[in-house]
Amino acid sequence: MPIPNYIPAEIEPKWQAKWEADGLYHADIDTSRPKYYALTMLPYPSGDLHIGHWYAMTPSDARARFMRMRGFNVMFPMGFDAFGLPAENAAIKHNIHPKKWTYANIDRMRKQLRSMGAMFDWRREAVSADPEYYRWTQWFFVKLYEAGLAYRKMSPVDWCPHCNTTLAREQVWGEDRHCERCGTPVIKKDLEQWFFKITRYADELLSYDTIDWPERVRTLQTNWIGRSEGASVFFKTEAGDTLEVFTTRPDTLWGATFMVLAPEHPLVDRITTPEQKQQVEEYKFQAARQSDIQREAADKEKTGVFTGGYAINPVNGARIPIWIADYVLMTYGTGAIMAVPAHDERDFAFARKYGLPVVVVVQPEGMPPLDGATMAEAVPAAGTMVNSGPLTGTPGSEAFERIIAYLEAKGTGHRTVNYRLRDWLISRQRYWGAPIPMVYCRDCGVVPVPEDQLPVLLPDDVEWLPTGESPLKLHPTWRFTTCPKCGGPAERETDTMDTFMCSSWYHLRYLSPRYDKGPFDPKEYSYWMPVDLYTGGIEHATMHLIYTRFFHKALRDMGITEGPEPMVMLRNQGMVLGEDSEKMSKSRGNVIAPDDLVRAYGADTVRAYLMFFARWDQGGPWNSSGIEGTARWLRRVWTMISETTGPEAGAQKPAADEQTIRILRRKVHQTLKALTRDFETLEFNTIISGLMELYNEMSKARQAGAAGTPAWDEAIDIYLRMLAPVAPHVSEELWQYTGKPYSIHTQPWPSVDEEAAAQEQITLVVQVNGKVRDRISLPADVSQEGAKSAALESEAVKKLLDGRPARQVIVVPGKLVNVVV
Repeated sequence: MPIPNYIPAEIEPKWQAKWEADGLYHADIDTSRPKYYALTMLPYPSGDLHIGHWYAMTPSDARARFMRMRGFNVMFPMGFDAFGLPAENAAIKHNIHPKKWTYANIDRMRKQLRSMGAMFDWRREAVSADPEYYRWTQWFFVKLYEAGLAYRKMSPVDWCPHCNTTLAREQVWGEDRHCERCGTPVIKKDLEQWFFKITRYADELLSYDTIDWPERVRTLQTNWIGRSEGASVFFKTEAGDTLEVFTTRPDTLWGATFMVLAPEHPLVDRITTPEQKQQVEEYKFQAARQSDIQREAADKEKTGVFTGGYAINPVNGARIPIWIADYVLMTYGTGAIMAVPAHDERDFAFARKYGLPVVVVVQPEGMPPLDGATMAEAVPAAGTMVNSGPLTGTPGSEAFERIIAYLEAKGTGHRTVNYRLRDWLISRQRYWGAPIPMVYCRDCGVVPVPEDQLPVLLPDDVEWLPTGESPLKLHPTWRFTTCPKCGGPAERETDTMDTFMCSSWYHLRYLSPRYDKGPFDPKEYSYWMPVDLYTGGIEHATMHLIYTRFFHKALRDMGITEGPEPMVMLRNQGMVLGEDSEKMSKSRGNVIAPDDLVRAYGADTVRAYLMFFARWDQGGPWNSSGIEGTARWLRRVWTMISETTGPEAGAQKPAADEQTIRILRRKVHQTLKALTRDFETLEFNTIISGLMELYNEMSKARQAGAAGTPAWDEAIDIYLRMLAPVAPHVSEELWQYTGKPYSIHTQPWPSVDEEAAAQEQITLVVQVNGKVRDRISLPADVSQEGAKSAALESEAVKKLLDGRPARQVIVVPGKLVNVVV
């Protein structure tokens, strides 16, 4: 039988078809084995898989395959996050229905996903735009509403006055914030919208005790939630209104010389005097055209307008002016701040610009007495309280508690905790999303759609007008319905849900995508949840990954889910950059198309190179010549194994000596030990380099006559099993060629022979007082006492000791001995 050629285009489709036909990767409940739920973030059906999808998914697949070989019952599902704005943009641009565009893309991407050779269980596929899916998205909305976690309130949106429609963040372009469709300057407009009370779970979301998530993600989430301890302080305006302020430094109240409100603050219109009205309105309009990020930018010049109104400082009765400024946001705290310019750089710059007084109320230790009139810059509020009425002289360590007690005794403030986290705005004035299942009845008010009437289906017969306004508002019949309570005429909510709602629970739908008695089968949940490993991009740290945690916790409190968290372990991949080290984009012309690579090299080579070219958690620039090296390695592995095993192996006569066999077995089992650790820790680049190094050692052993020996057969067996998670097709083909039973992907992970892996001799560095003085060769299993004795017998050490006893001898096993004189 001739040695076969390695032709990926023939091998890979053959095995993919067989695996699918045999249901090789079907994951079913099996209580005899420990379960392992491996999950990678589902893609948006944009039309084509890009190299970033492959970079996230194929190493995740290799890890899932490894866990299966380790004896776990592994579920690794896939689906599509199918609702979203790009489908609507395509509808307007190409005059194609979003549904048709989306499902055509899903068909294409499903084929591309299959070309990876991943162990996806396609029976569990879930598509968020399927009515069978969003029926339960709507059901969850109703449950959150019934639990008091969903509510409506007025909230600003980006609005194009020319198109007469709301705009998503992606549709507002440029620093001047204009509409992408018509170029008109965008403004803010208040609309009544739906929110989820994620803030109720803020403190619990700050606890990571039960999850193994990267430090960077935990930090990003902690900062996003932004927990601050401080005080709520109540000022009175001269018009008699209460103006609440949150401050983390209530001990500086005596230094508050003016107040600043967000331009959107509800009291602005009441306190603005007629003389200031025009300036205030103009300033409000300009502020409404900026994003929160622009308004808060540290390098942005601080501007503001005096309202003409005044407030009374509750601690000293001082009359202080009220300004509006765009750097104060309604989305943080109360939308009002007390300004203490002596101890805050931003307030100081504002005060000097507009001629407002500066009063020092904290004297830092070791500095001469400060004078607000002559200060050149603000100083930190760290020191003793001064100019602070009855609290003057209070040390900084006591200041916070004393001012809290003072405010509470006077009834003008109290201790409180504030969060940067805002409630989750769920409403989208869009068509291609899950309809919010609420109706509005003139008599009954807001009424949720009953469960037996779900899903509220999106109508297909819609027209796309150039204004881009949601067709749900303009549909002649869809929004008109009857009230579920009284049967009278009612109107449907025409907003749809944020797509992050759909992706907050897709891991639950994978459990039983065709189950129709609930969002998931409780038996499947009991066996598979929680997710054991979740992989995806760190860019989702402060949106999806917070939302899905909130969602789980809220459902847990309703008795729908169990446990503290939905995902136990999280790992993030880096980004594949173009060969120019820039982010890939069509405009730069540096996009790498995985389909082209598969045609040129095969999926196994693409998988292996993506695991090899950079640390998986960091990413790096693509290198076209690098993938050539990976392709050569796999071809050489193919040649080595096909020439030394299987039908052709009988012609070879073993001629290796014991030393060759010993070195071969040592390298095989050392590599196996290292790769086992690397698979466990997701160090994919060293997995590939380890396999490449072992191939080189095996080539030397083959030249020394090892082929045909039991040690060679063991080496081939272990090599193929280690290769299988990385390159599933070529390993399956070679496994079959060597006469082993189908399939390699049902074989156990090999066991390390520690005796074979042990180094026969090791070299220890010998130091005297931390400086290298000698190197000694010792048995690999030398004891610490043996290493000490050998080091002290070193001629170099004896010379430096000069007959004196060593004060201490420190042994770092396997590395060094340090003699302290």
